[in-house]
Amino acid sequence: MNHPPRISVIVASVDRASEIADLLIALQNQTRKIDNTILSVVAESDLPPENERTNAKVLFGPKGSCAQRNTGIDFVLEDSDYLVFFDDDYIPAGNAIERILDFFERHPDVAGVTGHLIADGIDGPGIKRDEALKLIEDYYKTEASNTETLKDLIGLYGCNMAFRASAIGSTRFDENLPLYGWQEDVDFAQRIGNSGRLVGTNAFAGVHRGTKRARSSGTTLGYSQIANVVYLMRKGTMPPRMGLSLIARNFIANHLRMLYPEPWIDRKGRVLGNWRAIWHFCRKQIHPRNILNF
Repeated sequence: MNHPPRISVIVASVDRASEIADLLIALQNQTRKIDNTILSVVAESDLPPENERTNAKVLFGPKGSCAQRNTGIDFVLEDSDYLVFFDDDYIPAGNAIERILDFFERHPDVAGVTGHLIADGIDGPGIKRDEALKLIEDYYKTEASNTETLKDLIGLYGCNMAFRASAIGSTRFDENLPLYGWQEDVDFAQRIGNSGRLVGTNAFAGVHRGTKRARSSGTTLGYSQIANVVYLMRKGTMPPRMGLSLIARNFIANHLRMLYPEPWIDRKGRVLGNWRAIWHFCRKQIHPRNILNF
């Protein structure tokens, strides 16, 4: 590398302008400057006001987390040494970008990495921005944040994952996984994993707020919980044991909680989607893209 390493952040988002604004503040306050910040969206309404997106490049394209991330990759890959994918409702610690670069420099055998989640609001009502910032501040006062951990993984967690651009090459997110793209992070990372290790580490950290606004409907997500996993098992990017366990856990949780659901989860919709996927599987019609017809 004959130049300082270039690092780009890609954020795919739909209908979450306020979350993007919060994330951009965190990105602009990083201890290491980001070379390219890409907002991959569908419409102008997905964005905060222009004065709140300083130094960010906006790209418009087809809807869907896979398609939107691919739009970002195609635009910035050749101008990057490392690509970082953050969900719009993720808040990275202020040193995250600096630590991602340092981690890759110290671990040349690693192709992709996901950081430590200080908290994940995905299974709860969600985490507000100020609470997320307080959680990050408190985490870096703990002893656990000072000792680096490293663990090999199957797939990575899409809310915060980073890759060497050279490992990505021609690999793209599978657009047969539409809309929310359930498990697209595992599929993409597993294919990148042919170029090096996939690991989790606490070398960098942040909070996944788990915002509930603009998520897929319960029925489409319930269908994807089965259809996407079946598709990836057949494709070979999700081990059968992992896939069957994932299907079973979600299927059981949806049915057990259907009568007393969490206010933020449409359990009845997920159950309906689960059974629609099972029906399609029995009729040999199951495919992730079927949700586009719901």
